[in-house]
Amino acid sequence: MPIKGRYTAGACVLFERQVSLDALVGALQNFDIAKRNNEIVHWAFGGPSVSLSFRPEVNGYISVDITDRPWPDDMGGPDSDTMLFGAWSMGHFGPFTFPQGLQRAAQQSWAWPEGKSIPQKHTAFVRILASYVFGNVSGNTPIFPENYDAIGELEFITDVAQAVLKLPGALCYFNPNGETLRTSQSIVESRAFAAERNVPPLDVYCNVRLYNVDEGWLVMDTVGNGQLGLPDLPDLEVCLKKAKKYDLQEIDAFLRNTTLYVWRRGEVFRDGDTIDGPGGVKWRARVRKNGLLSPPRRTIRFFPEDGTEPPVVLFRELETE
Repeated sequence: MPIKGRYTAGACVLFERQVSLDALVGALQNFDIAKRNNEIVHWAFGGPSVSLSFRPEVNGYISVDITDRPWPDDMGGPDSDTMLFGAWSMGHFGPFTFPQGLQRAAQQSWAWPEGKSIPQKHTAFVRILASYVFGNVSGNTPIFPENYDAIGELEFITDVAQAVLKLPGALCYFNPNGETLRTSQSIVESRAFAAERNVPPLDVYCNVRLYNVDEGWLVMDTVGNGQLGLPDLPDLEVCLKKAKKYDLQEIDAFLRNTTLYVWRRGEVFRDGDTIDGPGGVKWRARVRKNGLLSPPRRTIRFFPEDGTEPPVVLFRELETE
């Protein structure tokens, strides 16, 4: 799914109860607060907020706002909640956010089992969004500056989220662009592990999911890789037959390592290319304009060269309007 609107990245923190703007300002005192805004036009477009300087030399700022209601997972509709639908379609909930993302994140919260239930307790959230077109800029202002750094931006947003997570009533971090749910401690651990290896903390930004499909096959995929670079990186899908009993931890590692490979080298896979992978077999890549499952996004789909014949459903793509 392409970048929507003026925002380039984002995350949020789910809260058991609403937090005050004064408390938010206090939590962010170690950042450079450029502006405080008490006005609310419509909650979907932004509540009481502060703007943080991120890269002011290229008009880069981070908006942090308070919303006094639960995350709107359905994102409205053109014939129902038009204001909410408009805000979502313009990217005010994150550039890669898609309806039912929190539901999917909870269902697929493998790294944090409590994530299947704890988010249900939230009644408010703090939204964190990055943009380079805040304020009075011309219509020719690019969404991305020339030296755009996607990982640096995500790291800064995560710093902000960790500060917000220290506030009373904070339940968890939620990245709707990668459908991940994390605790403050797990973010600390993931970032430390990644820093030792000089790689991004992929499990903070991007989820790995597991689904059952027809005829005894599984699909394991990533969601959120589009956040990692410009142009947007494709997500990855692995299709495998249950009876072959592949080690799912090996599949998970394959998805993460291949993501890092594409992040470092670019989109090197062409349709039909093969790569060594789990189970000691080669895996054939199929480049797809859309994945099998929501959210809609470009994918590279891998099939094992192990003598199995995938069902027709695994060659399809998610239908979107």
